[in-house]
Amino acid sequence: QVQLVESGGGPVQAGGSLKLSCAASGRIFVIYDMGWYRQAPGKERELVASITYGGRPNYADSVKGRFTVSRDNAKNTMYLQMNSLKPEDTAVYYCNADLRTTSPPGRTLSWGQGTQVTVSS
Repeated sequence: QVQLVESGGGPVQAGGSLKLSCAASGRIFVIYDMGWYRQAPGKERELVASITYGGRPNYADSVKGRFTVSRDNAKNTMYLQMNSLKPEDTAVYYCNADLRTTSPPGRTLSWGQGTQVTVSS
């Protein structure tokens, strides 16, 4: 069993910052790529940022230069530093992880439950 838990969301004013965390726990052998997604009301879920095991990041154009994704492999945790937040960043933010489990052995894509980010103007 694997669990991903997001934290760090909340209300913030435009121009402010938040740092999200995504902690993975359970029978994990290794985590490959990890990603942050978001879903605003009435919209489809979209990729915000992703990061490989080696730390290579990828960003959606809408967040480049404002958001920074990072991870701590020893802690099985990924972070998203969000600066210069805009009202259009308001959404539920989800993390996912492409990982290999120990027992039972296998590979799976796990998702967290999400954390709400609300940016007011």
